[in-house]
Amino acid sequence: MSSPWADPVTMDPREFARHVRAMSTDELETLMRGPRRRHVLDELLRRMPSALRRDRAKSIDAVVHWQIGDRPDGGTDRYQMVIAKGECELSSACDRAPALTLTLSGADFVRLVTGNVHAVMLVMKGRLATKGDLRLTAKFPNLFDIPKP
Repeated sequence: MSSPWADPVTMDPREFARHVRAMSTDELETLMRGPRRRHVLDELLRRMPSALRRDRAKSIDAVVHWQIGDRPDGGTDRYQMVIAKGECELSSACDRAPALTLTLSGADFVRLVTGNVHAVMLVMKGRLATKGDLRLTAKFPNLFDIPKP
């Protein structure tokens, strides 16, 4: 591993996904508990609307809250994703009632959105908690074009 501090802003999504795959659990957890956490989260979340599969999301009208734990101060970062009419908007203001809430660690969030772990596996291992609409929960992973590392 050349450096555990890869910058998702300067890397192609597939390149960043490969970098995440090569990181040890300790390296990824250190990254997501350190000062670059916000930078990594902001960039990965900024990319999510462009990864939305509009053909699969055109009939979805839902608010999804992400709760990403293991912040350096022990807290949780919260983001709101609104999917409507094949479009996706993200905000750090969680001001609407969610149809679905997804709760996981920062390291697992990075693994999930870079295609390095499947949501079903995280749920089975108790590392991804879901609350809300079960049909949306089942559809959600397929709404996005996740990089293949």
